Amino acid sequence: MPLSEHEQRMLEQMERALYAEDPKFASALEGSGLRTYTRRRVYQAVAGFLVGIALLMAGMVAQLIWVSVVGFLVMLGCAVLAVTGWRKAPKPGEQPAGAVRRQARPKRSVMDRIEERWQRRRDEQGH
Repeated sequence: MPLSEHEQRMLEQMERALYAEDPKFASALEGSGLRTYTRRRVYQAVAGFLVGIALLMAGMVAQLIWVSVVGFLVMLGCAVLAVTGWRKAPKPGEQPAGAVRRQARPKRSVMDRIEERWQRRRDEQGH
């Protein structure tokens, strides 16, 4: 289920706050971790697909239908994993969805920012 616009804004605010409070940690998180993870997942799926082919062939040679069926199911599952992993992988030079760039602002504490947002919301509502 996708996030609502309000939830997306809140998530972006939290990401910006994290980056403002601890830029080293935030940059370590946003690095190429997602791309590396999805690439590794695709490679594992391809290896699994090859194992599935081997099982399918072994089942045919040994005339064990259940081994062939298992091999086919392994191939099918790995193909789905490879395709979904490939679609989710960000392109080279592209930031993952939701990644926040470093903001050139003076450092403020998280509580100061929360209080400021709270005050803005109250002002907007007319209280």
